[in-house]
Amino acid sequence: MLNIKQQVKQLTISPDELTDELLTSTTPLIFKGLVKDWPLVKASQSCDIEVIDYIKRFYNQNPVKAMIAPANVAGRFFYNETLDGFNYTRKTTQLDTVLDQIAAAANDDKSDSYYVGSASINHIMPELRKHNDIDKLSDKPIVSAWIGNQSRIAAHYDVTDNVACVAAGKRRFTLFPPDQLDNLYIGPIDLTPAGQPASLVDFENVDFDQFPKFNTALEHAQLAELEAGDAIFIPSMWWHHVEGLSDINVLVNYWWRQVDHFLGAPMDALNHALLAIKDLPKEQRNAWRDIFEHYVFDPKEATHIPQQQRGVLNPIDELTARKLRAILLNKLNR
Repeated sequence: MLNIKQQVKQLTISPDELTDELLTSTTPLIFKGLVKDWPLVKASQSCDIEVIDYIKRFYNQNPVKAMIAPANVAGRFFYNETLDGFNYTRKTTQLDTVLDQIAAAANDDKSDSYYVGSASINHIMPELRKHNDIDKLSDKPIVSAWIGNQSRIAAHYDVTDNVACVAAGKRRFTLFPPDQLDNLYIGPIDLTPAGQPASLVDFENVDFDQFPKFNTALEHAQLAELEAGDAIFIPSMWWHHVEGLSDINVLVNYWWRQVDHFLGAPMDALNHALLAIKDLPKEQRNAWRDIFEHYVFDPKEATHIPQQQRGVLNPIDELTARKLRAILLNKLNR
C-alpha cells in the first residue's frame, strides 16, 4: 500500500445537513455515516447474501453491461500489455447473473473479477431509490450503481461533481488535485478503460523507474478509506483511484455539473483543439493560447462593445448554445 500521509477531511453529518457550500467544495470531503440508515446498507452489514437478495428484489431485468477480468489481473480492470485493448471482456447480461457470480467467487482468490459500472439506477432498479436516496441530491441528473467483487480502477477524473456512497463493502479512494496531470502518466485519451483518460501507474506495484514523477504526485495525494454507510464528495476534475476491497462492493453515486445542461462537453472542445491547434507552428500555438486565455480561461468583459452586439461574448444562454452547436456542426461536416 502506498505511503500517503494526508487524509481526506472527514465530517460526520446527516443527509439533512448537506449544504450547497459542502457540495461546491473545491477539495474532497468524507461524509462519515451519511447513508448509514439506508436499508441497503443495513442489509450489507448483515451478510453478503442478504445484500444480494435485497438488490435482486428491486432489479427489473433490464440488461446491464458487465466487465469480467481473469484472476491473474487481481481485479485491476485496465489495458492489455500493448495498450491497444483491455485485460477484461465486456458482456451484456442480467444483473442477477452477475450477483450470483460474485457470490460464488467469495473467498476464492482464483476466481474472476466481476464489475458492473455506472449502471443507471433509474433504468435497472428505480424502486430502490424510494427507500435508499438522499433528498438533497434526489434531483441530480445521474444516479448510478457500481457493483462488483474486489476491483482496482485506475486514477481518472470526472467532469462532474460526485457524491459516492458506499452501500456495501469497503472502498479506498486515492485522490490527486487536477494539477497533478503530468505526474500521473496518463494513457491514451481516445482509448480508455472506462470512458475517461486514466493513469498508467499500477498503484499496487509502482515502477518508479518508469514513472519517477509519480513520487511528486504522492506528495499531493489524499487518502479516503470508507465503510458501508460512508460517502465521499469528489470535486469535478480531481483524479481518483478507486479500490473495492470486499467480496461484494456496492457504490451509489450522484453526478452533476454546476452549469446549465445546454452547455457543451469540455472534452469535445479538447478534441477539437487537438484537431485544429496542436500541430500548428509554435508561434501560432502561442497566439492561440493568448486568445483562449483572453476569451475562455480569464474572460475580460468586452465593455468596448455595446452589450447587445457582444454575441457569444455575453453569458451563454440556451438559444446562443443552440446557435453555436449549429455553427460547429456545419463547420465539422464540411
